[in-house]
Amino acid sequence: MSLYMHFRKEEHPFVDQVLEWKTIVLDQYRPKLTDFLDPRQQEIVRSIIGQHDEMKVSFWGGHDLSERKRCLLYPSYYEPENSDFEIVPFELNYPTKFVTIEHRHILGALMNIGLKREKFGDIITDGERFQIIVANEIADFTEWNLTSVGKAKISLEPIKIEEIIRPSDEYTYQDVTVSSLRLDTIISEVYKLSRSKVKPFIESNLVKVNWKVVVDPSFSLQEKDVVSVRGKGRCEIDAIEGKTRKDKWRIQIRAPK
Repeated sequence: MSLYMHFRKEEHPFVDQVLEWKTIVLDQYRPKLTDFLDPRQQEIVRSIIGQHDEMKVSFWGGHDLSERKRCLLYPSYYEPENSDFEIVPFELNYPTKFVTIEHRHILGALMNIGLKREKFGDIITDGERFQIIVANEIADFTEWNLTSVGKAKISLEPIKIEEIIRPSDEYTYQDVTVSSLRLDTIISEVYKLSRSKVKPFIESNLVKVNWKVVVDPSFSLQEKDVVSVRGKGRCEIDAIEGKTRKDKWRIQIRAPK
């Protein structure tokens, strides 16, 4: 049975990348540190590496609740430490009384200075303060060049790992029944939107599945897929529980509180 059968076609290039990392660790018998991975990519790494006797894998992005994490693949003899993940946290200093910034503004500012998304991790807030986690190799560049977010002038202050804001780990669960596992069908049910409104959202690049934009309303969702709709929030297909007598799907949805 081909390894690729377990993954969607668009995930095959990343599967190839993981196999290359695996070869490096086994052939050179040394650790391999990756860029920041989203949760779906982390799951792919876990499933490919599995319970390998000669190597192990660990993830870290600043704390145990981090969403985006760097991955360390290493020989079984190696004992990793947090410092091996080479991350640097910053807090944004800006005139909070006079301007308002949002997550999307910070994301856009980071991309505008030329950073690739895989080079920085979570953008965290407690409602007042904002922090960013970046790879050590681009920390100085980020500190020198990220001087504004939207209309706000900002500066970056390096902070200790212990000072990183911990996001909430509380979730709500919702049981829904849908006629199919199509993306547009599930979005319509979960977010209480008509199908006529959902299609333009999807075709306008406003919907992501597993942190990647999807423009096909008929895209078929699977268990553990994460769906986000801009301006509406995010949810996860926590479980697909089978079909009802009327041939509809019973699914459980998980969403942050």
